[in-house]
Amino acid sequence: MKRNKHHAPLFEQLVEHAGKPHASLHVPGHKSGQGLDKAARPYYETILRLDLTEISGLDDLHHPEEAILEAQQLAADCFGAEESFFLVNGSTVGNLAMILSVCRRGELLLVQRDAHKSVIHGLILAGAQAVFINPEVDPATGMTLGLRLEAVEEALNEYPSAKGLLLTRPSYYGVAGSLQAIVELLHSHGKPLLVDEAHGAHLGFHPALPQSALSYGADCVVQSTHKLLTAMTMGAMLHVQGDLVGRKELKRYLTMLQSSSPSYPLMASLDLSRRQMHMEGSELLSKGLAVVEKFKHGMQQLKDFMLLEPRMSGDIVCIFSDPFKVTLKVSRNRLSGFELKDALEDQGCFVEMADPQAVLLVFSLASTDGDVHRLLQALELISRNIKDKPAGSGGDTLRGFSSTVMPGLSKPVSFDESVTYQQGAILVALEESAGLVSAEMVVPYPPGIPALCPGERISAEVTRYLMQLVAMGARIHGLVEGEPAMISVFSAPHL
Repeated sequence: MKRNKHHAPLFEQLVEHAGKPHASLHVPGHKSGQGLDKAARPYYETILRLDLTEISGLDDLHHPEEAILEAQQLAADCFGAEESFFLVNGSTVGNLAMILSVCRRGELLLVQRDAHKSVIHGLILAGAQAVFINPEVDPATGMTLGLRLEAVEEALNEYPSAKGLLLTRPSYYGVAGSLQAIVELLHSHGKPLLVDEAHGAHLGFHPALPQSALSYGADCVVQSTHKLLTAMTMGAMLHVQGDLVGRKELKRYLTMLQSSSPSYPLMASLDLSRRQMHMEGSELLSKGLAVVEKFKHGMQQLKDFMLLEPRMSGDIVCIFSDPFKVTLKVSRNRLSGFELKDALEDQGCFVEMADPQAVLLVFSLASTDGDVHRLLQALELISRNIKDKPAGSGGDTLRGFSSTVMPGLSKPVSFDESVTYQQGAILVALEESAGLVSAEMVVPYPPGIPALCPGERISAEVTRYLMQLVAMGARIHGLVEGEPAMISVFSAPHL
């Protein structure tokens, strides 16, 4: 059935309801903004007129039949899925639902090692096992490049009972390899490809961008519509195609995991973001890409900085990089990434994240020439301030979680908490943790990629990596801050 892509059914239904005289005799208690604190009115009053609930005409996310159903069907048309679901708890809830839909307690899932912590949480909720596959790493930049086909094939041959593969694409730094061969391999084994594409909702809408995972035939794909498109924060979508992932199971888990009182302004923003891409996506992305090019042109005059870009790996068939993700470092390591982040923030420029070597800048279709002007001015000032700083004074150049830290293919790691947490846990100094088994997930944040999972043995390389991050002032979830930093480990032997 051909649907009208000009239509934003949920948003339009909310506006129509808000425009009619009515008495609000239902939740929420602010009564369409009437009860707002006076100081909040200039900021919230208009949007709260649309902050409604499941009353007649506004449909129900957990049993959509009207406006929400049509909005999700239009999203499927736009993003190339057979069926799409609105998510009001971010890509996190999509990752949880994907994993729970394919894995039962004790079953095994193949997982790309540099996965977001929500993937680990999904494995824990499922009580599943994981075999981690190490991605290829560009030695020049430390950026992960995706999985080699041979590594996936080895994992399938060694663990034929695996329920499928979950990978992350694009990476936080924007690297997005081709998935064609991996999809074909998995499907030849009757197994689904699940993709955490949180940073890729915009992919495939412009020839300068990598293609989306759905276009390669991925079975289930989660996208954060708020990250690079224009939905409100926490707005995401779960897309599915084919019959390798059960739709009923997905819906059942989404009903369990998502709020029973979903935000209507948030859902309407998903509807509007979809319409925007349906109607003028390529044009808007072209404008955003022009802003990125303007920044890169301006950078040619700033010799104290360099842009890090991944290089082609001989083991990866094709590597693409998202031009909206720009990784910037100070040349000759005169500032660490954390120091550069602080210096930029002093000038009113707030970056997505910092690592030991660089900062990550995220542009989008909404970026402006004014953003670039301010950023270049800030970098010019920083350049003047560091001109006499010696090379290497920014510290170690280690970035990310490199292949020297992770094995190529892990042994199965159990995430069954009913077994795992029967073991007692104690705190030890991080510097003394090598050789012990982590009792917690340890996550430098951002980007939220676990350095350690519960049940993993702590290598000397991981200990060194975490100690370096602590010394640089990075935020690390799962460590106990202090002098010295402490980590929770199992007190009893643990496999």
